[in-house]
Amino acid sequence: MNTYHVPTAAPPAPPVPASVILQARALTKTYGQPPIQTLALDGVELGIQAGESLAIMGPSGSGKTTLLHLLSGVLAPTAGSVAWCGRDLQSLSDAERTRLRRSDFGFVFQSGQLLPELPAEENAALPLMLGGMARPQAVAAAREQLRALGLAGLETRRPGEMSGGQAQRVAIARALVGQPGVIFADEPTGALDHATGWDVMRVLHDCAAATGAALVVVTHNPEVAHWCSRTVSMADGRIVATASQQRAVAQPTPAVLR
Repeated sequence: MNTYHVPTAAPPAPPVPASVILQARALTKTYGQPPIQTLALDGVELGIQAGESLAIMGPSGSGKTTLLHLLSGVLAPTAGSVAWCGRDLQSLSDAERTRLRRSDFGFVFQSGQLLPELPAEENAALPLMLGGMARPQAVAAAREQLRALGLAGLETRRPGEMSGGQAQRVAIARALVGQPGVIFADEPTGALDHATGWDVMRVLHDCAAATGAALVVVTHNPEVAHWCSRTVSMADGRIVATASQQRAVAQPTPAVLR
């Protein structure tokens, strides 16, 4: 991270291609108050297209998780903007951004962040119930999503009664149940062993592709990044490299849901 400096005036932004659904412009984020401030993001420009898969890589402190939080509206930028389908997230009220994160965005985290007291079907149904859907309908939709992810028969188990891979699939079901336009995943395989992590990443990638959702993954693992069609590398709050690649289609050791 760098010492904060006042960004220079940027030239007029070029038009955004129609295929870009999430656009960051001159995105800057600082923490702290003068005279002691830390620059976490430094004028990042990034466009995410409908249906693409993007990996964000970089060392600790490079700004990758801050970027994910700004793109998803969890944090507000110090300067610059994030637009979802052409609408600036900062033009929305707090309540509107909260609704957006429940309806248009899905989230998968390293630890899953499931509620331990709820069964899998209710954990997966939470976005729908928080959005106002009646519990029976929400749970029915969640059960269908869980079955599609290979968890038939486990709908009433609580997270503590499931393996790490199974619990992470519940988290994926929760992210998908609202049919989001973008799925944000922060180190989704970081707490899993190699085989289970590979299997979870395969499920996450394939489900996003099947629904047409864009997938944005923060990871330090090149094997995880290789599932994505594009990788951006970060250092000191900036994007320093971009690469496109074909995703992995084979695994030396067959992955098993653990």
